[in-house]
Amino acid sequence: MVQSVNPAKTLRDGFGRNIDYVRLSLTDRCDLRCRYCMAEDMIFLPRSEILTLEEIAVLARRFVARGVKRIRLTGGEPLARRGAVQVTQAIGQLIGRGLDEVTMTTNATRLREHAPALRAAGLARINVSLDTRDPDKFRHITRHGDVAQVLDGIQAAKEAGMGVKINMVALKGVNQDEIEPMLAWCGEQGFGLSLIETMPLGVIEDDRTDRFLSLAVVKEQLEARYTLVPSAKRTGGPARYWSVPALGATLGLISPLTRNFCEGCNRIRVSASGQLFMCLGHEDRVDLREALRSDDPALLDDAIDRALGAKPKAHDFLIGTPATSRHMSVTGG
Repeated sequence: MVQSVNPAKTLRDGFGRNIDYVRLSLTDRCDLRCRYCMAEDMIFLPRSEILTLEEIAVLARRFVARGVKRIRLTGGEPLARRGAVQVTQAIGQLIGRGLDEVTMTTNATRLREHAPALRAAGLARINVSLDTRDPDKFRHITRHGDVAQVLDGIQAAKEAGMGVKINMVALKGVNQDEIEPMLAWCGEQGFGLSLIETMPLGVIEDDRTDRFLSLAVVKEQLEARYTLVPSAKRTGGPARYWSVPALGATLGLISPLTRNFCEGCNRIRVSASGQLFMCLGHEDRVDLREALRSDDPALLDDAIDRALGAKPKAHDFLIGTPATSRHMSVTGG
């Protein structure tokens, strides 16, 4: 049975943008420490502040009842949360009952173990954060990670029948020379590739200004060698897509600094502690946890509506200045 949606209660912000995509964080914890994302010594939320898996499922159902079509599970690293497969299954049951799809962004370190169960739970495609396939560079970027483990996890997802998209943060002087080989590899494997400009979220030890690489420059460099054909492909997020016929690849570009995509924003983010963030680049939030624990759906709806009324028109990123004290691991980017 298709879940009923009340048109009067669908999610629309103060600028008339329809919100049909929610990113739900299962945890702020991660088993890697990527330099552009996290400080080396992180302080994570006490477990007592994290929403239960049942509360996350309730929240997902309420969002779907209000017109949300896509839910992405994020972290930190979502598979670091015990019960991640079970909550994916609970949300996956909403597919065809108002929800079009549930997806996940992961670093793939635990995908070998969980890929078959995730696919059975309703995950048809998955995004994997992978900035390099070079073992030494990967260890440097993540501070201790093993790229072989990640590549094996990606293979497990492919074997399980999931579509795979690689998310690669473009870092000047670090992986700039790997963008073209990564695109070619993704074409060979049947994966999509999305390049992402590094974003100024949270205080880190590295200087983001030194590592910032404009994707406008990257696109020009690729166009000097290949024909990039604009694609009508859309996945509900901010990426603009091109097909690269010579490599059999699909390229997405996510450019929060050089090409602001806020005018078409259809997203909100909920942290693992139930804080609804209306914009990735702002600190403003509304606490949903108290409303969730009241067992009064009206209070939850009121909190969501209050957040939508406060959603800003756009972020204002400056690469040398952190836009928020919040690290990306809190909301998953």
